[in-house]
Amino acid sequence: MSRTKETFRPRADHEVKIFTCGPSTYRRPHIGNYRTFLYEDILVRYLLYKGYKVDRVINFTDVEDKTISEAQDRRRKMKELTDEVAQHFHSETKLLKIKVPAKIPTSATSVGQAVKIIQTLVKKGYAYWYEGDVFFDPLKKKDFGKLFRLDMQTWPKKKVRFKHDTYNGNRWNRGDFILWHGYKEGDIAYWDTEIGKGRPSWNIQDPAMITENLGEQVDINCGGIDNIYRHHDYNIAIMESFSGKGYSNYYLHGEHLIVDGKKMSKSAGNIYYPDELIAEDGMSPEHLRFFLTATKHYRKKLNFTKKDFAERAAYLDRFRSLVAQLTDGADKRAAFAEAAQANPPASKARRPSQTGDGADSLITGIIDEFERNMDDDLSLARAFEAIDTILKRLAKENERTPLTREQRTRLLANLKRVDSVFEVIL
Repeated sequence: MSRTKETFRPRADHEVKIFTCGPSTYRRPHIGNYRTFLYEDILVRYLLYKGYKVDRVINFTDVEDKTISEAQDRRRKMKELTDEVAQHFHSETKLLKIKVPAKIPTSATSVGQAVKIIQTLVKKGYAYWYEGDVFFDPLKKKDFGKLFRLDMQTWPKKKVRFKHDTYNGNRWNRGDFILWHGYKEGDIAYWDTEIGKGRPSWNIQDPAMITENLGEQVDINCGGIDNIYRHHDYNIAIMESFSGKGYSNYYLHGEHLIVDGKKMSKSAGNIYYPDELIAEDGMSPEHLRFFLTATKHYRKKLNFTKKDFAERAAYLDRFRSLVAQLTDGADKRAAFAEAAQANPPASKARRPSQTGDGADSLITGIIDEFERNMDDDLSLARAFEAIDTILKRLAKENERTPLTREQRTRLLANLKRVDSVFEVIL
């Protein structure tokens, strides 16, 4: 919200509530979507590393205009279509080692909560009925558009209503946005509710799932950069109008992934899926995870090319080979046990220490450099490069004076600790 990096302070000690926008399950996610899911995974893993308890919701948007249209075009039942996409998501998040909650709420299972929010918003005067539908009036929310920095002075005086769930492109719909689609003859998706037959719009679905599963306030709200337009400000307006409380204290938005310098699109024929890239000779899930997380900072646009992907894969392979060389002979059981016990509670996080050039100092420096860079807005690429530099220096130390079994064991323990976030090293 402030457009600056801020020191993270959760509302409750040691506990963090996070909402991360999940996939719209009308079409399977591509590697651009997974770049977003992966930076969110890094965030969750690093918070756990720091000793926080994380309560996170990622959702499935399974009832919206696009889903209905896709099901009709493909002559399939909606649930059949969305279940298939959800299955792809579950298998690919597992493949890429993305942590997801055991329970993922869906739009279809949160209709009752959406109705409750709509009833409250109508009662408070933020929303109103019009020709069987319900719309939200942004002019009723005094700080509407505050995340985007929307200039409300340019808002049209004439009443304009936007009836679709979503609109293409990074644009603002300067008018009232829909919350409830009243039933129309021939509709294939609707519920019989306290406010009549119909379905919740996409705009109300996230607030319904958030309030039902996390409550009225969260610490961090995540998503892709395109959510800056409309979506997240709609969520903020609905959440805060409903509860009367501030919604989220921190917002993270991941930049787009493009392919060969161009936006990914079905029409351009340049969409890639994880299984396609992993199926290529010599490629692994770790290679793809590494490319998507440790090539550029999550707030920087990332260009995917086959050449760059191959080069990053080769870099990771060299790194892992160096790790294997330096940890050969380590007591793996002792190292993994030490790593499992090493992470302190968030309130007692260790201070980085000064490190010298000796092997012991370099081994300690792995944790120091990792935390220093990760504490700076999840600068994972820099953290990885810093550790790579340390390992190369350790290799030179090892040539002069071979590392002891105890040093190799401690090195493996430290690498295991940082790999609880990276998930590509061991």
